[in-house]
Amino acid sequence: MISHRPIVQAAKRRPDAAAALDNWYRITKRASWRNLVDTRGDFPHADFVEGLTVFNIKGNDYRLITRINYTTQKVFVRGFFTHSEYKRGGWKE
Repeated sequence: MISHRPIVQAAKRRPDAAAALDNWYRITKRASWRNLVDTRGDFPHADFVEGLTVFNIKGNDYRLITRINYTTQKVFVRGFFTHSEYKRGGWKE
């Protein structure tokens, strides 16, 4: 289960990423991942960073930060950042 609202809001802020975000949402909505290995089956560049799963969106332009509860099959969007914003690390706070 995942809310569509944060994806729509991110796409409004960054229209050039809208198609990639929509693709991520559609894949994630139908997924039944049990762990990071399963997640990487759909998104090979997904990384586990400080308890969160980070997805590359639109190539390497953006980072989508999520918390995935594999037991309940819920995905929580924590933030959406450009690559440079992500590298600065403010999302960790």
